[in-house]
Formats: sequence, structure tokens, C-alpha cells
Amino acid sequence: MTRKLSSILLVIMLLTFVFTGCGSTETDELDEIVVLLDWVPNTNHTGLYVAIEKGYYEDKGLAVDIKQPSEGGSADLIAAGKGEFGISHQEQMTYARTAENPLPVKAIAAIIQHNTSGFASPKEKNITSPKDFEGKRYGGWGSEMEEAVLKGFMDKAGADFSKVTMVNIGTSDFFGATQKDVDFAWIYYGWDGVASEVKNQPINFIKLQELVPELDFYTPVIVTSEDVINNNPELVKRFLRATEKGYRFAINNPEEAAEILVENVPEIDKELAIASQKFLAGEYMKGTDRWGVMEKERWELFGDWMFENNLIERKLNAEEAFTNDFLP
Repeated sequence: MTRKLSSILLVIMLLTFVFTGCGSTETDELDEIVVLLDWVPNTNHTGLYVAIEKGYYEDKGLAVDIKQPSEGGSADLIAAGKGEFGISHQEQMTYARTAENPLPVKAIAAIIQHNTSGFASPKEKNITSPKDFEGKRYGGWGSEMEEAVLKGFMDKAGADFSKVTMVNIGTSDFFGATQKDVDFAWIYYGWDGVASEVKNQPINFIKLQELVPELDFYTPVIVTSEDVINNNPELVKRFLRATEKGYRFAINNPEEAAEILVENVPEIDKELAIASQKFLAGEYMKGTDRWGVMEKERWELFGDWMFENNLIERKLNAEEAFTNDFLP
């Protein structure tokens, strides 16, 4: 009887091993997480959609739900526990970490290595330098940050900021606004700049860091809360491993990646998405062989610039604002 019982128990153990896959993640319940975007879905976010579509998150035991907040920026919502991860930018994170009551959030990866933004205007307006901003109408969204950037930009070139008329155009389309309301605006080349090529509407474009190196800040970045970092560091690592794989796919297969984005967000123009993704393929890891990595010096330079321009009340401690510790 003892030998019979032992044989039966052995069979049961073997069957259990076969059917459970020895605890493989394929049969484990997925961890549901929310990713909050910074604004409307666009090609900056392609790697996230690729990672969902290709099963990279599922392979890491994650079920990812991408959500768009009602207003730009996700740092406040992530700090409040409304999502595990969010898309933000170095400017917002600098404000968050230097506020009177600092938000417990950290940047954990840079989606794009260098700032692709700058001041743009239709070619026919002949605005080719900050000096040409004088006597012109600038279309912005009414933040202290953009006014300081514009002023610092013009001061550096010996131009008079007081001669610029500031117009709040909110989220108006760049092309429509510069045809009737303003002369120039602040854009991201990866979207509106590429759109000018697709639409065959030539622009003049002046990149920020070409004149003011401190403005080569990270935008966008992926952020999470200190609560998630402290209580579930393995979740952060799993999320970034899958996300990195999604962006590397977008780098190597920009057209297919753009098509995945458009399938998930059909309101995006397909031609623009493909052209934009081809542009960003060369920007995601420009100057580095490691996706997502950030430099302390650039956080400090931009933080010091914001402090010197009275945009923040105390200096930034860069190590409180970002970390590379969870990158693959």
C-alpha cells in the first residue's frame, strides 16, 4: 500500500508540474496598471502602444491601460495615486520637486534624448533669428515658463523682449494660428515641424538649445510616484523593460510602429504619424546606446536656469527628481 500511495502521489506531482507550468507568468494573473498621458496621444507615445500590441507588457505580467487626462500634465495625478506611471516633462518635474510642498514623483526614463522644440513661423514671415521676434505677435498658452524662455532667448541674442506682443492661443493649431492670429509659436519639430513638410507649408525653425544650451531639457519623460518605487520596485523594472522593447521596435520599424499607433488612435493622420515616427526614430536614443537614460548635469543646468529666472523658489536637487536605477 505504501508503494502504491507513493506512486499515486508522484503522478499527481508530475501532473501538477505539467499543467501549472512550474509557476510560469503565462498562467499568473496580470497586474493591472494605468499609464496617464501628458496630452492627446501622439507619436511620442508610440512605444507604449507597440508594447501593448506586441504583448511585451503581457510577457512581463502586466495589463496596461493608457488614459488621457482632461488637462495637460500627469505629475499631480500620479502623486495622488490615480495611475502607476505617467508621461510628463523635465519642466513639470522641476516645478513638482521644488514646490513648497514637493510632489513625491520621479522621472524614471527619457522617451527622447534631446529637446526637439523651438520657435517656428511660416517661411513667408521671414523670421530667422530672435532679433526678428521684435514687433511680432507670439502665440502661446500663457505660462510663466514660456515667457521666461522667450525673454531669455531674446536676451541672449541682444533682442528686446518688450517689443513682442504675447497672445494666448491655447491649444489652437499652429498652422491656423500663424495664418491669422500670430506670427510665430513654440512647437515640437517631431509633430508640427514634420507636419509642415507633409503639408508642404515651409517654416523657419529655431531650436531652443542652439542658442541657450540649458534649454536642452528632457521632454517627454516617464514618471512614477515614490510610493510605487518604494513599495513595488519590481513593477517599475518590469514596466520599463517592456516599454523599452516597444520603443526599440519603433526605432527599428518606424512605419509599422506608426501603423500600430493609428490603429489604436484612429483620429491621428496616418501620413503624418508615419513621417513623424521616422523622424523620432533618430531622436529616441540620439547620442546614447541606452534607451531612457538621463544625465544629472542636464537636470542641474535646467534647474539652475529656472531658479535664476525666478521660475522656482528654491534650487532643484536633481537626485530627488530623476533616477536611472530601473532602466534595463
